[in-house]
Amino acid sequence: MLSARSGQDQVNAFALVTYLPDPLGKFLDDLRRELVPGCVPHAHVTVLPPRPLSGTPQAAIETVRSHISDFAPFEIELGQIQVFPETDVVYLSILAGHKQLLQMHRALNVAPLHYDEPYPYHPHITLAQDLTRQQAIELESRARQRWAEFRHPHRFKAESFVFVQNRARNYWIDLAQFHLDPAPSIRR
Repeated sequence: MLSARSGQDQVNAFALVTYLPDPLGKFLDDLRRELVPGCVPHAHVTVLPPRPLSGTPQAAIETVRSHISDFAPFEIELGQIQVFPETDVVYLSILAGHKQLLQMHRALNVAPLHYDEPYPYHPHITLAQDLTRQQAIELESRARQRWAEFRHPHRFKAESFVFVQNRARNYWIDLAQFHLDPAPSIRR
């Protein structure tokens, strides 16, 4: 699911994600399998891209728990199919919720989770990666056509986030789940 090109396929990497509910999540999982046969997806938006930890996983979980309480649930609306020109990754853009995801990333990218990422954080949903430029163009076109056919809402409420670990090549397990409180703490 995550890209080796940017160092994100490393074993023992950790990330924070929010999974997409069905029918949106199922559609995007099916689309990803169509675009990348053999892929085993679980549609998500990444808040903290894969990274090593400077402390224990338990310390990282406690850091997320203490900082995530500053955030209330928020809507995420998905936009258009696009391609990152630097990496040829085909992705689905984020419209509503973009600002909150950026704020959450800034608040949580702290020790022991701090990591100097290879690219600036850009909230999105990955659909295909590790492609040539030509493959990216072809898959972007197919993904746009399929996305236009999806007749259900293109938005969902982000109210639960999951801390995950890559245990083997693209084998991610959930370590801890966090639910956003409609009345977040007022520490800021």
